[in-house]
Amino acid sequence: MFGTESSLSMFLNTLTPKFYVALTGTSSLISGLILIFEWWYFRKYGTSFIEQVSVSHLRPLLGGVDNSSPTNSSSSSNGEADSNRQSVSECKVWRNPLNLFRGAEYNRYTWVTGREPLTYYDMNLSAQDHQTFFTCDSDHLRPPDAIMQKAWRERNPQARISAAHEALELEDCATAYILLAEEEATTIVEAEKLFKQALKSGEGCYRRSQQLQHHGTQYEAQHRRDTNVLVYIKRRLAMCSRKLGRTREAVKMMRDLMKEFPLLSMFNIHENLLESLLELQSYADVQAVLAKYDDISLPKSATICYTAALLKARAVSDKFSPEAASRRGLSTAEMNAVEAIHRAVEFNPHVPKYLLEMKSLILPPEHILKRGDSEAIAYAFFHLQHWKRVEGALNLLHCTWEGTFRMIPYPLEKGHLFYPYPICTETADRELLPTVFHEVSVYPKKELPFFILFTAGLCSFTAMLALLTHQFPELMGVFAKAFLSTLFAPLNFIMEKVESVLPSSLWHQLTRI
Repeated sequence: MFGTESSLSMFLNTLTPKFYVALTGTSSLISGLILIFEWWYFRKYGTSFIEQVSVSHLRPLLGGVDNSSPTNSSSSSNGEADSNRQSVSECKVWRNPLNLFRGAEYNRYTWVTGREPLTYYDMNLSAQDHQTFFTCDSDHLRPPDAIMQKAWRERNPQARISAAHEALELEDCATAYILLAEEEATTIVEAEKLFKQALKSGEGCYRRSQQLQHHGTQYEAQHRRDTNVLVYIKRRLAMCSRKLGRTREAVKMMRDLMKEFPLLSMFNIHENLLESLLELQSYADVQAVLAKYDDISLPKSATICYTAALLKARAVSDKFSPEAASRRGLSTAEMNAVEAIHRAVEFNPHVPKYLLEMKSLILPPEHILKRGDSEAIAYAFFHLQHWKRVEGALNLLHCTWEGTFRMIPYPLEKGHLFYPYPICTETADRELLPTVFHEVSVYPKKELPFFILFTAGLCSFTAMLALLTHQFPELMGVFAKAFLSTLFAPLNFIMEKVESVLPSSLWHQLTRI
């Protein structure tokens, strides 16, 4: 049960330098493997594996959950439910209003670079959107619609295209033309021709279902589907005109579409309109659109916030000088511009690095997460040219955007003009963006977890000990023995005291044990 000082010294004397080399080397290897795994896990999931296991599994075992008060328990569960609902609403994924064409743009990128610009998660969301917008429960009554209902669920692109051709062999089908325009057409010109054919078919279906929509729920569902199809076709035709340089025609089509279907806000056509008006440099019209949609009761977006900031910056950016502003102070107009930039940066802090070309752009995804990196990419991809066109706007942004973070030192806990920044954006953006060749922007920047720093220090320390022991075995052996002797000195002191107090016969019995 107890050991003597002589037996301890004998044990230490039997240890050879090879033992110390093996001990320190093995410790260094194990801590190094833990460090590599922890670093990989942190880069992939944004958290420490050891901390996650500790919080998830060990904390409940150690009594980390307080169940003493049923009132507190019920209130905490209600609070967690509220926070979960808030988290779900904050991390809702939206369809990108400026999404590119798969065949004419995304696929061309793949042919040239060999990279896939869209993730499986993003394409799966698009498939769900297509089933929601372009199908209804009565599709089985019409053979082309029944074929297209299966086509939208098909994962293989070639199978979808073949199904669309099969549907068109039976009868004109607007959704079949949509699929071919989106996925088979290799140029915008081809896509526009197919969408014009889809428009003829879609308008006929829309007129017929409009007359029958009040005859029952089945007809009402058909009319809702035909409305979605018609709006989608007209919006994509307007986008084709914009891409082919007919910007004024695109603006007219978008305005007419918004007047014809004012309640269909799910397509966010006003964001397409804002981008086209900026291309025409019709800043007064841009301001008029913002006056309608940049309202406190309406959901915000990076396009709304940064376009408002651009218009404010345009008024002062050509004469703005940070040196002059520091001497005389900011004028009222400059203060308004800076506040607009701070507001935009607070809404989406990822955008400035793309606008200032501090981070490389990639093709935008088909879906975006508001306030996330995916939305920042989608905005900067189309609007960087508009910021460059306004003289001094990027310089003003460069000088002022980082000042936002001084106003919100704890963005996850409390915001200034908006709700606290959602904590779920990184996870959702990693699903939406191709992380193989794009490094997802993270805000706020996460500090390295304690366990990564601890294992890094442990690995370095044990590796240094192993190296020193290998180079100077005799000297390190002396140090090790001295360290162990010092470590066990309190134990030896206690043993001596016990030996002096206990009778000798009892002490000998204990030492034999």
